[in-house]
Amino acid sequence: MSGPQARPPFAGRIVQAVVIVFARFITATRGRWEGVAPIDEQRIYFANHVSHGDFVLIWTALPRRLRSRTRPVAGSDYWLKSSLRRFIGRDVFNAVLIDRNRDTRMDDPIVQMSDALDAGESLIVFPEGTRNTTEAPLLAFKSGLYHLATARRSVALVPVWIDNLNRVMPKGEFVPIPLICTVTFGAALHLGESEAKQAFLTRAEEALLALSPKANTL
Repeated sequence: MSGPQARPPFAGRIVQAVVIVFARFITATRGRWEGVAPIDEQRIYFANHVSHGDFVLIWTALPRRLRSRTRPVAGSDYWLKSSLRRFIGRDVFNAVLIDRNRDTRMDDPIVQMSDALDAGESLIVFPEGTRNTTEAPLLAFKSGLYHLATARRSVALVPVWIDNLNRVMPKGEFVPIPLICTVTFGAALHLGESEAKQAFLTRAEEALLALSPKANTL
């Protein structure tokens, strides 16, 4: 990977270290690499979405050399809602903040993410578009992942399954419950030369679901 990477401010780096220690203490985060290795390669990590802490767990599970060049993609409506969230989103995690409201957005999310990739950074994205609070293992993917893959075909797409975080941080709860969490990284995908949007999204969903513990017990 190449390109300039702005370092977080000093306070942000201190909070980063605290977050890593806290996340590992609460969740005993375990990163599992299946069909892919933690090498210095630019990637788009796409994961299931069950909590606002999802990207923190993925970010924590990455080796330090990859973590420093990986940015989460998150909704500006949530992360700009207060000064504390703004500090965490921008200064701690250097998130790519996108406006999820089509009526109010000023910037194209695909352009924002493409610009980050062009700067040599990797991304963490959640193709479901919102947290999954249903009994279904995964919500249908929105089209954003396809459009991003189309815009930057050379970047590897790595599925990431997060297990147990919804039990650590149940919706509406402030204090996390200590539980072991696993973050499983699967084999990378690329958009086929003439692959249709729905065929690609279905393939990406299946690759992600295949990493879930339930799928591996069938």
